[in-house]
Amino acid sequence: MRQIVLDTETTGLEWKKGNRIVEIGCVELVERRPTGRTYHQYIRPDVDFEQGAAEVTGLSLEFLADKPPFEAIADAFLAFIDGAELVIHNAAFDIGFLDYELSRLGPHYGDIRSRVTVEDSLLLARQRYPGQRNSLDALCKRLGVDNTHRQLHGALLDAQLLAEVYLALTAGQHEIGFAAPVETRATVQVTAVQPTGVRPALVVPEADLALHAARVEAIRRKAGQCLWDAPVVAEAV
Repeated sequence: MRQIVLDTETTGLEWKKGNRIVEIGCVELVERRPTGRTYHQYIRPDVDFEQGAAEVTGLSLEFLADKPPFEAIADAFLAFIDGAELVIHNAAFDIGFLDYELSRLGPHYGDIRSRVTVEDSLLLARQRYPGQRNSLDALCKRLGVDNTHRQLHGALLDAQLLAEVYLALTAGQHEIGFAAPVETRATVQVTAVQPTGVRPALVVPEADLALHAARVEAIRRKAGQCLWDAPVVAEAV
């Protein structure tokens, strides 16, 4: 299975208000293993940041001024993700922005879900940890993923952290040696052994019988009753 862990950064919280994507970061997994392939692109939005949005990302219009617009990178980006399963934290947010960007390029681009399937890691986290904080930072702390180098939101860094979080969040028995049951066939040869001779009898010495009787009497005096009110002499089995 090919999966792409994806994150975006934007000029604001709502594409319906005209906010745009300014950064895309992707990390490729194949059979739940990082391949080392990534996609990372800064994008010139041609709109201003909403208040506070630039501080979260550390990006500015000056920095993005010489970066390509979305239409210039759309084909390369789509080629990277086509046919994969996207893993996104709070997928509705990123998919909404990506679909908005594609819609600006014309109907022939379609939407993201016509090209990929989507797994929302936020929904997975809420199912596993109901009633708890399930932000990326909270999950990193809970699942032991080191995010101390995350001072600002960055699409590629966040995608790399999310990849580690997702693998820890969805780890199953197949990752610790139980992927498929191992069929073991063993042939056991049983040889019947017929007893020969006379079975020996167990004889309890008189001294041992006396010690047993004394012990039973002591238990009877202390507890008022005893399960061994009479010694038993039997053959060895």
